[in-house]
Amino acid sequence: MKKYKWLIIVLNLVILLVYFNFSVAKKETLLKDGKLILLSLAPVDPRSLMQGDYMSLRYSISEDFNEKYLPKRGYCVVKLDKNGVAVRQRFQKNTTPLKQGEYLIEYNSPDQWNVNIGAESFFFQEGQSEKYEKAKYGAVKVDDKGNSLLVGLYDENLKNIK
Repeated sequence: MKKYKWLIIVLNLVILLVYFNFSVAKKETLLKDGKLILLSLAPVDPRSLMQGDYMSLRYSISEDFNEKYLPKRGYCVVKLDKNGVAVRQRFQKNTTPLKQGEYLIEYNSPDQWNVNIGAESFFFQEGQSEKYEKAKYGAVKVDDKGNSLLVGLYDENLKNIK
């Protein structure tokens, strides 16, 4: 067994590196080819809005839902208005049915009050909080499988806050 110890360690490191690089490549593809969708930010208690150097995000698409019929994991189906802002159509367990002009955003619901799309925090440099307080939209890129990646915050004029 001692003979194979280093072989097993090296093999595990190689598998870890392959998995890590695959994940990075997948996110890079989503950034490059994903559809940009703006999600309206829901009001958040101002005392918990800023906690250090990140902003807690809550989206309007994840509010006012009937938890009785909500699957624990599934997809939020959205349609874009003329400005590219997402409007929730429904929640569903699978990727189908999907009509033309509708997009999927994968979610999970850890309890009956919350729906998380995996982009509930936005991190920024310390001292930059005032710049991001005027954010009205969270911008995510999504692919056809419902994977999403938060790419920035936009103001009320639909301009990227940098």
